[in-house]
Amino acid sequence: MFHSNGWTYTWGMAAVGGTNICLRKFDASVIYNKINRHNVTHMCGAPVILNMLANYPHAKQLKSPVQFQTGGAPPPAAVVLRTESLGFVVSHGYGLTEAGGVVVSCAWKLKWDLLPATERAKLKARQGVRTLGLTEVNVVDPETGVGVKRDGLTMGEVVLKGGCLMLGYLKNPEATSKCLRENGWLYTGDVGVMHPDGYLEIKDRSKDIIITGGENVSSVEVESVLYSSPVVNEAAVVARPDEFWGETPCAFVSLKEGLTLKPTETEIIEFCRERLSHYMVPKTVVFMEELPKNATGKIQKFALREIAKDMGTLPRATSRI
Repeated sequence: MFHSNGWTYTWGMAAVGGTNICLRKFDASVIYNKINRHNVTHMCGAPVILNMLANYPHAKQLKSPVQFQTGGAPPPAAVVLRTESLGFVVSHGYGLTEAGGVVVSCAWKLKWDLLPATERAKLKARQGVRTLGLTEVNVVDPETGVGVKRDGLTMGEVVLKGGCLMLGYLKNPEATSKCLRENGWLYTGDVGVMHPDGYLEIKDRSKDIIITGGENVSSVEVESVLYSSPVVNEAAVVARPDEFWGETPCAFVSLKEGLTLKPTETEIIEFCRERLSHYMVPKTVVFMEELPKNATGKIQKFALREIAKDMGTLPRATSRI
């Protein structure tokens, strides 16, 4: 029950006479038990919750499908694929506190059911199209305000317009003027692309974009590749200072339980090198038992950025591609 009371799930369930099952903390065994005991039909949670449910060692196929709305961060396609193989039906929403909750949803098209599972997972990882309460969503050049090409490649800032937007930050006109423009657009600070079919896909928060040698690296894209590794449980990518490139991707990963042979840093890097452009490949990999999270289960990237910063710069000799 975080932003907008669990993306308004608590309100919605009350409105239709449903029952809310609320837990004080994440516990996979408890969640699976509650699903079976109370015949749970709908859930919501951040992608990290999906990942923990999928990687629970004793997870079994659900007796009946459970609709699962996720958001708060772009869910890696590999995580969506693993979760749905257990019987969860994932839908993706996007919103902000400033917009009153979920305002973009990945509306599913029946024709997509005919696609292979991997393709369906990629489509579900997109944020989608506007919901009823929003007038318009777009991706624009932050300097000119002109919409970017709808090619799924050209990145820009995600902007929103509609009656559900806030009037401004309380007693903070300076912050308000930075994100709310006179033409009614709210500049979110999220970096995304617009696909030819009009579906939005978030690439990163602007503060999480890594600029290495003049190239922009989406931490989300690198994380998606890491999550596709059979040995990786959790992954987060932040910038580490580099005396030659300015900064380079630094990956923090936790490994799945029960591995008889744990991978080395070099093996994780080579795994990424086979699947990414070389400038996007992490130059540093840090193994952790568990990545730091807040009370809602969201990975705390600010804490990881501090760790990467304290590690100092990579020597030039070890940071060449």
